[in-house]
Amino acid sequence: MRLPIYQVDAFADAVFTGNPAAVVPLESWLPDETLQAIAMENNLAETAYFVRSGEGRSGDGYDLRWFTPTVEVDLCGHATLASAFVIATILEPGRERIDFTTRQAGVLTVTRSGDLYTLDFPCRPPEPLAEAPAGLLEALGGPKPVALLKSRDVLVVYEDAAAVSSLAPDMAALAKIEGFAVNVTAPGSGGVDFVSRFFAPGQGIPEDPVTGSAHCTLIPYWAARLGKDRLEARQISARGGALSCELAGDRVKIGGRGVLFLEGAIHI
Repeated sequence: MRLPIYQVDAFADAVFTGNPAAVVPLESWLPDETLQAIAMENNLAETAYFVRSGEGRSGDGYDLRWFTPTVEVDLCGHATLASAFVIATILEPGRERIDFTTRQAGVLTVTRSGDLYTLDFPCRPPEPLAEAPAGLLEALGGPKPVALLKSRDVLVVYEDAAAVSSLAPDMAALAKIEGFAVNVTAPGSGGVDFVSRFFAPGQGIPEDPVTGSAHCTLIPYWAARLGKDRLEARQISARGGALSCELAGDRVKIGGRGVLFLEGAIHI
């Protein structure tokens, strides 16, 4: 069997920045074990698969799934952007709107304006935590945070970007923390409203370069704290990435660009 594969740097203006995702268009779904094996072989934070809605039948929408090297996930931003990029620039050039049906996150719409892709995602506001999960602060190291909250991920808020940038977590210890992942954040500067980093070693992703799904929680937190609905964000991983954000009721809008790095074929 021969399958097409693309690798796209998402939330990026140039290759080797942003977050790389593999995208594999399918005529129909393969067994879950095969999807997971391909994702493990790719060894990227996410591999996205999509089929035309209705198991390969002609239609406007697509069914979309995402896999890390070790697990299927409920929501992924950068691989959704990468999938939309492949559809709108390669498979259906010029397409401006794509509706993806997902298993756990409902319908996710991506709109394209020029080279900017905007994701319409669910809003996941965090709730305060009375105390840190056992071992979390020790695993993160660094200074004492100013706030602890939780949605899907534990959200750890620091006083400034330097504190976030300087963290060098113990990934083995962090993988044992209860919850899906750990999202760390602080106020930004110079036109950036907030910065963040994202760690999910328990899901096969030690540090994710740019994490769209994390902003489902970051956007409502910072919108409330800063008193504004439109925000500019930067994930300050080694690769780094920029996100244009908006709080829109019970949804968030996350904008970014994509760059094609690789296209080829899988033989299985």
